[in-house]
Amino acid sequence: MKTYITILIFISILSLSSLRAQENSTESSIEDIQLTAKDSMVVSSWIIGIGWNIVDDSGDAFNDFYTVKDQWNAVAFPSRISAGRYFRSGIGLEAIATYNKYKEGNIIDGAVNQEDIDYFAIDSRISYDLNKIFGQTGFFDPYVGGGIGYTDANNTPRGTYNAVIGFRAWFSDRWGIDLSSSGKWSFGDEATNHIQHGIGVIYQFDIEKDLNKKGREKLALIQAMEAEQQRVQDSINEAMAAEAAAAALAEKLAKEKEAARLAALKEAEEQAAKQRLIDLQDRINALGNVYFAFDSSYLSKDAKSLLDKLAIILKEYPDVDFQIASHTDSRGRSEYNLWLSERRANRTVEYLVTAGIAAARLEGVGYGETQLTNKCSDGVRCTEAEHKENRRSQFEIKIMSDTTN
Repeated sequence: MKTYITILIFISILSLSSLRAQENSTESSIEDIQLTAKDSMVVSSWIIGIGWNIVDDSGDAFNDFYTVKDQWNAVAFPSRISAGRYFRSGIGLEAIATYNKYKEGNIIDGAVNQEDIDYFAIDSRISYDLNKIFGQTGFFDPYVGGGIGYTDANNTPRGTYNAVIGFRAWFSDRWGIDLSSSGKWSFGDEATNHIQHGIGVIYQFDIEKDLNKKGREKLALIQAMEAEQQRVQDSINEAMAAEAAAAALAEKLAKEKEAARLAALKEAEEQAAKQRLIDLQDRINALGNVYFAFDSSYLSKDAKSLLDKLAIILKEYPDVDFQIASHTDSRGRSEYNLWLSERRANRTVEYLVTAGIAAARLEGVGYGETQLTNKCSDGVRCTEAEHKENRRSQFEIKIMSDTTN
């Protein structure tokens, strides 16, 4: 029988060791295969651009595409701006505004231009990202498109329908360059057709990213490996459950006992701290309030004597902060009384600081006539003694209300 039990234990140990080795192998494989920035791509965004445009309006632009010297027109400063929204489907909607100048001596509409003439165009177009057909390259985005626009060239305004081919090359997720060539055909016979080339810097924002094909394949592999790792872990947990049950119960009981002890200790400490502050506030209250003469913020001899006693008490409790709340009686304007109470609070704080109490421990607050202790509000006849009860500075532990909850 002992031999049989020993064999069972030995088999269990071997099985558990095998499962753990399998788990470690799966973990190492997952660590080796991680998704990176190269596994994702931008699938939709807004793109804005600024750059230059070149116009060939010679009349035979499509037959003599590469003639530059006598047919291409450009300006030295940025002359093209664009803005567009590009969607996950590969479709893009774009608006483009361009300016140019037909140079004197160039061929325009089949004739030699006699003077410099301004060129303006506003175009809209729909484009399609060819990577949707050929597959994502990550940095190179060729596209084709078409649209309509309005052009004022050679002093001949005309509507146009346009076709474009181009590509964008990305240096990062946000910055790149855009190169394109557009054919622009007039709706009528009032002008010749022409070609417009564009090059510019582009910036995209409000980006939405998603995994590319390689990233999706890698994610599927990672998920499969994680599922296998979970299966192995579940097997290990089942194998160890019986062994761990007794230890877990004992640990739970020990934790509950320790938690109860700590809770009782914490409650006792909190009660002691509360009682300490209550006793301190009672000592402060026993001193009474500092009272002021009518329309004055200066401390009397009796007031200074009381504050000296208060300072002795405060020094016994260097970890406790205090609020000095100062008040006035109801006589006079409320705005003036608020100012006067703030001066009384400040003078009270200043005296305690000179008595050796750190300023950071003291907060002076003026309440004016808003917290009267008796009936002596505006319009009520009171004796001077009754008014004096309201001209006071009171002292309260700042954390008292929080501590005694």
